[in-house]
Amino acid sequence: MKPLQIAALAATIFNISLTLLVLRSQFRAKTSLPYTVWGISLTLWNLGAFFLMGPLARESQWLWELVLQVGVIFLPLSLWHFCVAISGRNWTRLWVLLYLIHAGFAASLFNGWFISDVRQYSFGYWGVPGPIFWLYLLCYGAESTGILVTLARSHQKAGPTERAHLKLMLAATFVMIFFGANDLLPIIGYDHYPGTLVSFVPMGNLAAVLYAIIIAYSLLQHQFLNVHVSLSRATAQAVRLIFVFVIEFILLLTIATFAPPRQFTTFSFVAALFTVLASALIASLVFPRLFGKGDDTLERRILGDRFEYQDRVRGFIESMIWYHDLESLLDDLQDLTVNIFRIGSYRIILRDETNQVFSVFRAHPADPLAQLPELKIHSPVFQYFEWGKAEYLIVNPKYARPGERLIERQAREQLGRFNAEFCFPLASQNEPFGLFLVGAKINDTPFTATDINLLVSLVKNMSLMVNQIRLKSQILQTQELDLLGRMSRGMAHDLNNLLTPVWTLLQLSGESGDGFDEELLPVAQRNIKTMRAYIKEALFFSENLRLDLQLGRFDLVIQHAVDLARASRNKKEVEVVSVTPGEVLAEMDEVLIQRLIANLISNALDASRSGTQIHVHLDRLPRPGEPDWLRLRVVDQGEGIPKENLSRILKPYFTTKNRGDETRGFGLGLAICRKIVNLHGGNLSIASVVKKGTTVQVDLPSRQPRPAASPLAVSA
Repeated sequence: MKPLQIAALAATIFNISLTLLVLRSQFRAKTSLPYTVWGISLTLWNLGAFFLMGPLARESQWLWELVLQVGVIFLPLSLWHFCVAISGRNWTRLWVLLYLIHAGFAASLFNGWFISDVRQYSFGYWGVPGPIFWLYLLCYGAESTGILVTLARSHQKAGPTERAHLKLMLAATFVMIFFGANDLLPIIGYDHYPGTLVSFVPMGNLAAVLYAIIIAYSLLQHQFLNVHVSLSRATAQAVRLIFVFVIEFILLLTIATFAPPRQFTTFSFVAALFTVLASALIASLVFPRLFGKGDDTLERRILGDRFEYQDRVRGFIESMIWYHDLESLLDDLQDLTVNIFRIGSYRIILRDETNQVFSVFRAHPADPLAQLPELKIHSPVFQYFEWGKAEYLIVNPKYARPGERLIERQAREQLGRFNAEFCFPLASQNEPFGLFLVGAKINDTPFTATDINLLVSLVKNMSLMVNQIRLKSQILQTQELDLLGRMSRGMAHDLNNLLTPVWTLLQLSGESGDGFDEELLPVAQRNIKTMRAYIKEALFFSENLRLDLQLGRFDLVIQHAVDLARASRNKKEVEVVSVTPGEVLAEMDEVLIQRLIANLISNALDASRSGTQIHVHLDRLPRPGEPDWLRLRVVDQGEGIPKENLSRILKPYFTTKNRGDETRGFGLGLAICRKIVNLHGGNLSIASVVKKGTTVQVDLPSRQPRPAASPLAVSA
């Protein structure tokens, strides 16, 4: 068997295997039909070339020449059709016309108008052109030009993901067209290259092998034909060995082609090929780091990062069930996204279940964790995920696919300010409760289909864990508050019983002026007053309060609290400024809301420096089809709260105010505020920057939900 016959046979096997894989995986895809025609044409061409390069009887020469020419006739047309289908365009009428013309070319084979005879050369049998063949050459030139122009334009317009494999395909197509034109020389009568003494060498079949490898790589790495190939760690080793095998195969073919006659036999070719393959296999088993030693950049590029890092991602997904703390989970997620996926930035946006407001929960690089009032459950981005059941949204327009829906474009525009590449939904029981926004990679390489598949799997599993951890945290918080309430209730009652007679005695002694030191008496009275204030707060915190809901003016309650703060803290020279949108009605327990606002302003005054301002803002949060929510913000310009204290500041009895007068409190003020807010069905959050100030935000419903009537009451 000649070396060129081996190349033709290898090209036949490679291309028919790929064609069958595409038909089996994506029979109905728009690219499958032209690719199938192209694969069959390429197979016929290589199969005919395989037999025509060996010894043949006269009748067999003509038969295999017909087989080869049928492939040649449809090759450029089907490849052009395939390239146009990839670009997303559809020229149905043009293809029908062109296929009919080429069917006429194929029919002319049987009457000798396309190929009139078969001529023998030193390298095999070649056809003698008939009159129709010269007309076909014009079509061949036009279609080859159309292929290159179509791929070049698609490459310019494509996003980074598609551009990578289009660049490979453009280069391989150019090589194949060039070598295909090379193989036309014997047909028009040249057994030497024009103007030289160099003998003609058939190269088209070798180019077909190269082209099959490019298509196989595109199937594996880029899902070029929308064929999903699932691979494992063992397959990664097989791909490496096949890569070594193919390189050796091409090198041996090249050597055998130009070697002196009868110096490179079929046996020596096959023996050399399998010797190299066996050596590589044994070396990889005995020395497993042989393929991974040193910088793995090239290897990761060849394999598209499908294997090793895929196992690390899957390992992280499997280990998620052992996480009980959301911060630990997100810390390890950050390590995975930054060091494994090589993603430069990301944001995790979660919805607060109390007020249905979305906010940035975690970001890399770190930025202020602001709320996002423009994101609502009925926003385009959540409609896109909920209605379309999509697994991700393309945010960067350069990745956008043609023919997108209006809701997809609206969702992309809504997330445009985040500079993200892709958005993945965090959902529980098909209801989104957050978003995972992924930015560009650190080295600006495009996301591959493997990246997207892994991120989809990662986010789906992360959604379950985040939702479970949040539910557990809510349950633990409720249990903690109940336990502290019972503890406070018992302690407060005991202390109150013990102090009552002492307080009475001090009052009576102070009125009579007998039996007590005049300097000690005011100190004792002041200290006991402080203890009573603490007991009052502890009792409030421990009681199972019931709201006295009345419809009232929320703006007036704020103004009254601000006036009291101004009157009680004039000595500090801190200005308290209130901004309200006119008359605001709300269902509330006015006494508790008054206490809430007074506590927040008091804390802000404690943290503020003289000469600064405290701003108290009230805003409406319209919700279509539902009662409005109200947002109260108390903003100071004080010292701020360190990051390590932000997560503890709302816990009962936690305080950083370990010095000062008796009005400084006992660590129950913010806990009481949170309890008042929770009783009203709202949410309290705190954002702070050290040395710049603190913002306490309270979101409350303007109308309280009515309990559903029981079936018994309805029937009565």
